[in-house]
Amino acid sequence: MHNPIRLYMSMSLDGYIAGPDDRPGQELGRDGGRLFNWLDDRKSDGPSGQIYREALATGAVISGRRTFELAGRWQGDHHDGVPILVLTHHVDDGDVPPGHARFVTDVEECARQARAAAGDRPVMVHGAGAAQALLRAGLMDEMEIHLVQVLLGDGRRLFDHLGGDHIELDLVRRLEDRDVTHLRYRVCRPGEAV
Repeated sequence: MHNPIRLYMSMSLDGYIAGPDDRPGQELGRDGGRLFNWLDDRKSDGPSGQIYREALATGAVISGRRTFELAGRWQGDHHDGVPILVLTHHVDDGDVPPGHARFVTDVEECARQARAAAGDRPVMVHGAGAAQALLRAGLMDEMEIHLVQVLLGDGRRLFDHLGGDHIELDLVRRLEDRDVTHLRYRVCRPGEAV
């Protein structure tokens, strides 16, 4: 496979990626930090450490605008100076993102630029909006879901606005660690047998 466009997201069992009331100063929403306890093991030799190192080996980042803003625009550098392509509906005149970030308003152009920038490395995707846009456009190749053993009950869902078509997935890897199961899915193309 060419360099895959791969979503990396922590998610509760009931489908939330942030708790309710996510906003500046409470970026993960109320109790949303619970979804990221697995990062305590990011320096380990275990599965969570492996996943974390894989994420940081990506060659470009596609982010949704909301995620980008809530993350403080990552001060222009998500990791290792890789390009950050921010998928957005609108760019205000004079709004120049910092560092290695740039705004893109077309999902296909965003995916094309990210693949080109990443070279032979995978492209990391962050944020529900960007993930949904890429899935709707048929441009997402893989999803690495960090499934956390909690029911948040409310907040921001990962897969709320996908449209009416169902999307088949093929589980290609499952790694269990303390408090999380890392699930990698290949996104099947329409008509492709699972």
